[in-house]
Amino acid sequence: MKLLSPKDYAKVNAALQRVSFNNLFARSVVEHQISGQVFVDNTEAPESFYIVHPYGMSLLLGRSDDPVFNAAFKEHALNTNKSRNKHEWMQAYPNKWHLVLCELFGDKLIANAQNTGQQQHGIVELNSRVNFKFNIEKYQAVSHKSTAPGVAVVETDRELFRKMEGSVTPNFFWDSEDDFLANGKAFSLLDNNQLAATAFSAYMTSDKLELGIETLPAFRGKGYAAAVSAALIDFCISNNYEPLWSCRLENTGSVMLAQKLGFEVALTFPYYRLSN
Repeated sequence: MKLLSPKDYAKVNAALQRVSFNNLFARSVVEHQISGQVFVDNTEAPESFYIVHPYGMSLLLGRSDDPVFNAAFKEHALNTNKSRNKHEWMQAYPNKWHLVLCELFGDKLIANAQNTGQQQHGIVELNSRVNFKFNIEKYQAVSHKSTAPGVAVVETDRELFRKMEGSVTPNFFWDSEDDFLANGKAFSLLDNNQLAATAFSAYMTSDKLELGIETLPAFRGKGYAAAVSAALIDFCISNNYEPLWSCRLENTGSVMLAQKLGFEVALTFPYYRLSN
């Protein structure tokens, strides 16, 4: 695989536009919204592509029958040289890639529906990814506001941006806090002036916004994720953004929260966890 120069990312556009599932994370790299990497088979006239978002999301797409590219990708996926210190969550398009990957990985490809522990080196785990479609009627049929005393939902400012901790926070999805504050959107829920949860735009286009949510451990189980997500969804409705939600099928908490907020399962497809 060859690293494509950012100045040539336009060469990815035609293939990326054909992808039928939510791929805003890949678009954010290709459209220079965040620093990432794009690997290709040929830098002059690429036909096979591997797009990596710095959070660890990745997309394999395009031509699937190039033996040289596929062999190099296998080495990357299995982290044979141990050059990668974290795993990647990969989607693939078109569907014929899944048969190719099954043959490519052989007995190194394992199903892991629970996936709660450390991943074994040299293994690719097969999970499922879910894309949801927002149903505004279902969302508006139920109130999602928190009535707990001392609770307030506010727009996320610089101080709250810096305070938010966890594995799904805006700093993982934007190049800098200045970039996020200028171009993104987030709301935070305060419990007696303590930061409890944040819902933010993980990715944005001119008409779509994908939600990211984090609740600090001490405040989980109180309905705060739904309340703060509702604030961001209301922003989407008022400003003509389509709210998007995607997650791993095995992440039952995220699936249940999405459905509580009026999202409906639209598409389910293979989702690969590449070895760290």
